[in-house]
Amino acid sequence: MARLILELGPSTAATLGGRLGLTPAAIRRHLDNLLAEGLIETRTARTYGNRGRGRPAKVFVITDAGRSAFEHAYDDLATNALRFLAETAGPEAIAEFARRQVSDLERRYAPAVARGDLPGRVQALAEALSADGYAASAGPAPAIGGSRVQAESGEQLCQHHCPVAHVAAEFPQLCEAETEAFGRLLGTPVQRLATIAHGDGICTTHVTSIGKAAPAGVVEIPVTTEVTPESGGLLT
Repeated sequence: MARLILELGPSTAATLGGRLGLTPAAIRRHLDNLLAEGLIETRTARTYGNRGRGRPAKVFVITDAGRSAFEHAYDDLATNALRFLAETAGPEAIAEFARRQVSDLERRYAPAVARGDLPGRVQALAEALSADGYAASAGPAPAIGGSRVQAESGEQLCQHHCPVAHVAAEFPQLCEAETEAFGRLLGTPVQRLATIAHGDGICTTHVTSIGKAAPAGVVEIPVTTEVTPESGGLLT
């Protein structure tokens, strides 16, 4: 029933019952279960022109949680496709695929992060990522080991959601390509400190602002940072 609502959009109980061949009592039981689980919600149907007497029609729509329940099927399809690509064309083909996927993101984000100081550009990148569903935030990075003052620590970009986390868990090339794109967009070295795909609570990227910025596209790999699950993926 949830899949039918996903496919049809806002639907009445009568419509669902007619499509599934279920009695009104059975429809109500299934709808009540889906409502209780937060997978669907009710809304008042839109009316056009004069509406007759009686209560306005109630329609059922899928929620974000309900939609997410179906994402794993697409993840499985994507993972199987990438496995086939790796088996037939090799690991480099996966890396090239990841770079091509990120190239569109990079092209769209470039105008938003092209101007201003580094903190403003990182914030603009976070806003662009949030618009694409990554729930990103940005701010000053914490001092590293107490040896640097806050102003010299750089910036920190956090992504609280990753639409491709399940796929990236098996194919880290997706994360690597994204990190490289961040470096090119910001024109300074960046370090990926934690990823949701690897079990961390947040995808955390450190953006360097100390000294002379490296050429655009340079990506540093952290070798001494420590990321713990308790820290939610933040630099400690």
